[in-house]
Amino acid sequence: MYWQEENKRNVTISDEVQDLVYKIRCTSLPVDHAFALAEEIISFLPWMASETGAGIHSVHVADSGNGWMRPENPDALLHLSRRTKLILRVPKKRLESALSLVDETLDIAGNKMTIESVEQRPLSKLTTLFCRYLVFSEQLEPENIFLDKAMKALQEIDIIPKKLLPGLEKTIQKPGKMIKTRSLMIAGISAEESFKLQQKGLGMHHQLGCGIFIPHKDIEEVGKTPE
Repeated sequence: MYWQEENKRNVTISDEVQDLVYKIRCTSLPVDHAFALAEEIISFLPWMASETGAGIHSVHVADSGNGWMRPENPDALLHLSRRTKLILRVPKKRLESALSLVDETLDIAGNKMTIESVEQRPLSKLTTLFCRYLVFSEQLEPENIFLDKAMKALQEIDIIPKKLLPGLEKTIQKPGKMIKTRSLMIAGISAEESFKLQQKGLGMHHQLGCGIFIPHKDIEEVGKTPE
């Protein structure tokens, strides 16, 4: 863990990158669907493979609820509700292209996903951000090296966080390769830095849902025990 006290900075708001939130009709997806989803999205939006600032959020459902536990087998199925959304992070210059996904039907590893509508969502002003999957190299590093790489990558884009909290290790499958990732929470940055980090992301494999930051509750609440 890396931790310093907070120091607020001025705010500059930018809309150069946005999230597109698609309403979908899809009953299920494999637990590990990142590669299949990326492959299908890129077949419709080829620029998504290399566009700076673009990323594909993995389709996320709760890890547990009503007696259900998320399966460990990556080939098992996640059962999606009507509230489940597909989210793409898209630079402004690519918005029109990405909006064209509406009314298309995608095939995600044999599972049909119909895109019904889309809503544009600006990036968050919150200054505590979370990345579910972050990877800097082909091999998962020990936690201290992972934090060093994260700090260096942040400094390279002029972001100086006060708090970094690494978390769970997860694996994403690609044909012939297993990508090992780790989650990361970042806090103690300014709103301007928050926008920049959401716009640029960190690390590798943004098309697989890696390196994409989303807003999170304040890091001071994490691990707090009731009085």
